[in-house]
This record gives sequence, structure tokens and C-alpha cells, in this order.
Amino acid sequence: MGSGPNKSDGRPRLPVAQLSILAICRLAEPMSLTSVFPYLPEMIESFDVPPNEVGKWAGIISAIFSIAQCCTAIPWGRASDRYGRKPMILLAMTCAMTSSILFGFSRSIWWAIFARVLSGASAGNVGILRTTVAEMVPYKELQPRAFSTMPLVGQFGTAVGPMIGGALASPVKNLPAIFGKSKLFTMFPYLLPNLASGIMFTFGITVGWLFLKESLETKKYDRDRGREIGQALVKCTTRKKGHADTLGDYESLNYGESGKNRSRDTKTAPVNYRAIFTHNTILVLISYFILAFHQVAYDQLLPVFLHLPVNRKGVILPFKFAGGFGLESGRIGAIFTAYGAWCTFAQFTIFPPLVNRYGLVVCLRWATLIYSVTYVITPFTVLMPTPFLQQSTLLLNMFAKSLGGIFAFPGLTILLTNSATSLQVLGTLNGIATSIAAIGRACGPFIAGQTLTWSISAGYIVAAFWLLAIVSIFGHLLMYWIENGDGFGDSSTKEVEVPESIMLDGRVVVNGDDDDDSAVGLLDSDSEDEESEYKMDIPASKELKT
Repeated sequence: MGSGPNKSDGRPRLPVAQLSILAICRLAEPMSLTSVFPYLPEMIESFDVPPNEVGKWAGIISAIFSIAQCCTAIPWGRASDRYGRKPMILLAMTCAMTSSILFGFSRSIWWAIFARVLSGASAGNVGILRTTVAEMVPYKELQPRAFSTMPLVGQFGTAVGPMIGGALASPVKNLPAIFGKSKLFTMFPYLLPNLASGIMFTFGITVGWLFLKESLETKKYDRDRGREIGQALVKCTTRKKGHADTLGDYESLNYGESGKNRSRDTKTAPVNYRAIFTHNTILVLISYFILAFHQVAYDQLLPVFLHLPVNRKGVILPFKFAGGFGLESGRIGAIFTAYGAWCTFAQFTIFPPLVNRYGLVVCLRWATLIYSVTYVITPFTVLMPTPFLQQSTLLLNMFAKSLGGIFAFPGLTILLTNSATSLQVLGTLNGIATSIAAIGRACGPFIAGQTLTWSISAGYIVAAFWLLAIVSIFGHLLMYWIENGDGFGDSSTKEVEVPESIMLDGRVVVNGDDDDDSAVGLLDSDSEDEESEYKMDIPASKELKT
């Protein structure tokens, strides 16, 4: 009757409605993060920072965010193991919304750094969201589609974020007909895009509070007043009872005494780090660090490179040149928007069929190699003879680079989940992964920013990008030692009959020919038919034990 992996007939199905709610909660964070890219170089210059120092300070601002995230990711994960996934997701979103608005009020480099520290400290919902998806979809054959949902939403937020940042930054100058006389936005020219992010956070918090189900076994039977109100609102505004049921089991709101006792009597077990750090898990965590190091560093360097003034002096081909594109924030935002739109399309149309055909690990090997090639090419795009060819070549190179990202992030998420020994340690494991990735995101932009500053003064801008290419090669080599674990969601089942479109020759398969709209954005009862393709014959008595 409700939406979830296990129905009354014992057949697991993709919980489309709950994944859609998680997607809404996920959307605001990447949008807020990437909305600063188009205007960050101009913002730093407005703090009286010399142009040749912009790259260094942009790296510091990114690094300080990740350092704060690293210090708080494991406590966020442990807190979610103890208090539940839902309250921690909502709390993290509330803190992130506050810090985003504070960043918009920045009038000095130190205020901006302070706001980014708060933002990083509140960025704990990424690991918790991954854990929630894993608990909602513990069956390995459903994981590629389930785990591709969050990266898809992330790519969409990545697409919308720069568009918002580029369009709304400095509204007095860029939108004079509307904001030309605004004293507020004259004093705080970068506040408006952060207010837009705050609105998205508010929407996500509201939807999550009203409709998101708790997935932690020890807390799912606790009373949830938010869902009670949400179910009442849905019941009042819909004529069909089935519409309310797609948001969750309505009966689950009738908290029985057994449910209360189960929640009250169950205590969080102490962490067994030997159970967490298996050989395969350690390799996946190292891969997370390397990926975060070069991916985030590149995303931070690119807008600085695009904003860097054109400089044709002292050019000695093929390697000695130090100029950039000389673009303003609006044009940079347009480039990132086109890039994000392509990523959104590729994430759901390329990822499933290629994983279907070649297997996850093989796809990851090729994806990590793509990073190295595109990083090497990036600085040479500025040598094209006309601005149109420069920007077109760069955009094509960014499109190629995106093929690495659409496999690397969801792929490593699946590998990490399947390397876990049980659901009981998954929250902590994702917290550790978030911390390790945060260390990479701190080291990468900081080192790359310092390298960019040196490379500009030395006249060899290729050095910063080639450094990232070398780092990404190590990530590629690791893929030859990593294995896709067996997972734990289907270990208790016997004689599971899997449709040919789901499993093939022992590899995880995703049906790429069906209507992919079933993965996100559906909150109505019509999703029942779309979920039916995931049915498997599993005895109803087989329950997942945590």
C-alpha cells in the first residue's frame, strides 16, 4: 500500500516517492555551492585583492569549507545513527541555509571565509542522504538506478546554480530596470543569488519535514508530527486516497506499542572499526579522496581561468603562456549552465546502459582516465584564434570531462555501500567517506590555487592543470584493485528470480530502454505501474535484519 522497497507481497520495488522527496532535499546544496562560481573571482577582487592573488584566495575559500566539513562529517553521521536520518537532514539544511545567506552579506575576505566555515560545518547531509538511500534500497540490483538519482539531482543543481549566480549577482548593474535603485543590493551586490538559494533550502526543509519517512530502523517507529501534518494536508487536497499513500504508508503513522518499545529499547551499538575498514572499503575511501582532490580543484580553477585577463605577452609555444579568457560573471554563468545541462542529460541516459553492458568497475576505469586527458587539454583552449573557438573548444572539453563525473560519483557510492558489512555501520561509514572526501576537497583547491598563482607569475599556467592530471592518474590506477562487493541487502534471500533487464552475466544491469521519468519527480499513484518492472520473487518472510 505504501512506497518502499518491501511491499505486502514481499517483492522489493524502487521507492519512487521517497527518493523524489530526498531529491528535493538534495537540490538546494549543489545549487548554493555552484552559484558562487561565476561571481567568486569578482567578489574576491571587490575585497581589494590583487588580480594575480584571486586564484589563491579562491582556493582558500574552497579549502576552508572542506576543512570544516571534514571536522563535522563523522559527528553528523554518528548523530544520524543515534537520533535518526530525518532530523539530521533537516537540521543540516537549516544550518546550510543560514550560512548561505551570511555569505551573501560578505563585505570582506574574512567575513566570506567565516561564512564558508559555517557552510562547511553544516554540510553533513550529503553522507546522511547516501545512507538513507542505501537503507531505502538495500537490494543490489536496484542500486544503480537508486544511487544515480542523487547525482542526477546534484548535476541539475550544478546546472541551475551557476545560472542563478551569473544572472542575479550584482543586480544593480546587471538588472537596473528592477534593482537599479536598491540600496540593499548596492551595499551587498552578491546577496540576491544567496537569497534565491535560501528559498530553495526553505522549500526542501518544508517538503522533508512534511513527507520524508525516517529510514533508521531504531527510529522509524517514533511519532513524526511533521508527517502527520503532511498526510493530513495530502488527504485534504487530493480526492484519491492512493495519492496520499504514495508519500508513505499511512498506517505507519498509527504508532503501535510494539513500535514504541522497539524504538525505545534499541540502543546504538558502539562502532566496530574493524567491521568498517575492510580492504575494499579502504581502497574506495582512498579513491574518494583522490576524486574529491582533483574534481573540486578543477571546478575551482576553471572560473578563475575564465575570468583571468587576456595576456598575449611572453608567449612561447607550446607551454609558456599565462593568459585567461577575460570573461565576466554573466558569460561564465552561461558556460557553466550549458555544462550542467549536458551533465543532467548524460547522467541518466549514458550511465545506466553503459553500466548495463560493461559493468561498473570497467566503466569507472575509463571514467577516471577521461579526467587526466581533459585536464591536460584545458589550458590549451585559450590558444584558439577567436573567442568563439576558445569558448566552444573549452565547452566541448568540459562535456568530455563530465563523462568522468557521471560515472565516478555514483559509481564510488555504489562501491562504498556494497563494501559495508552491515546497515548498522553504514551511517558512520558514509560519515567517514564524507570526511575523507572533505580532506581532498580542502587539499585540492588550496594546493591548486597556490600552484595557479605561481604558474601565472612564472608564465606556465599549464602547471596547475597538469598537476591535477597527475593526481587523477593515481585514481585511475586504483580502479584495477577495487572490486564491487556483494552488498548486504539480498544476502538473506533464496532463489531470487531477477528479470533479464536487471541482471546479466553476474553484472549489475539497468534497463536503459524504459521510461526514466520513474526515477525522480513522481509523487502520484501512477508510479505503481512504473515500479512494477523491479519486482522479484522473494519470500515475504525474508526481512532485512540490521
